[in-house]
Amino acid sequence: MKFVGLIFFLCLSTYIPRMLPALFMDKIQVSKKVNIFLQLIPYTAMASLIFPAILYVDENVWIGIIASVVAVIAALKKLPVIGVV
Repeated sequence: MKFVGLIFFLCLSTYIPRMLPALFMDKIQVSKKVNIFLQLIPYTAMASLIFPAILYVDENVWIGIIASVVAVIAALKKLPVIGVV
């Protein structure tokens, strides 16, 4: 029973810090620069996860670099994902 209580309070302590900013962020007025910064966080996080994988996709680094260039061109042309694959 102690284990269930521990799991509950650990879930609660993780959920509250994530929930509170989401609840009150629309009521807080931030400057335009801060707003732009907050909107760019998901893109930078995704880039930081993808970039190392591009370099280490194979022993030959050029395969990853060529594939990333093709992906960037496809994204700039706004091609659907199924068309790129």
